[in-house]
Amino acid sequence: MTTEFPAAVRRVEAALTAAGLEPRVLEFPASTRTAVEAAVAVGTTVGQIVKSLLFLSAGHPVLALVSGSNRLDLERLAVLAGLPVTKADANAVREATGYSIGGVPPLGFPQPVPCFVDRDLLTYPIVWAAAGTPHHVFEITPADLVRVTAATVADLKA
Repeated sequence: MTTEFPAAVRRVEAALTAAGLEPRVLEFPASTRTAVEAAVAVGTTVGQIVKSLLFLSAGHPVLALVSGSNRLDLERLAVLAGLPVTKADANAVREATGYSIGGVPPLGFPQPVPCFVDRDLLTYPIVWAAAGTPHHVFEITPADLVRVTAATVADLKA
């Protein structure tokens, strides 16, 4: 673990390590807040970027991990969640995940959050996800992403 990183990144590293992975977090001077920015920084395709999108279903958080090249189908997510979903605002995101929008990782939350992974992410050998800030990302195999998030794989694209 790199102690030079901000506390938010160290929490992600700790969660990855606890899940049996050896985290490789990269820091970039330019923003990796959006899928396009992250893909440019990493030097990969937009499809290999994991968008962590938090929604509320009956007031409870639900996380959708979507390929950067896809738009999320809210109706499909609602069916999977079992109730209608609404996009979480910045305060709800911070409360549920402990992270700010633009740097929300797929794990390392104060409490478990039900998670759904876009099936399209499984087509890549490696994907990249936010590591706690808008300047940090980490690589992970799709199989490990599904495992460490206890996610349900689903067709999520609109």
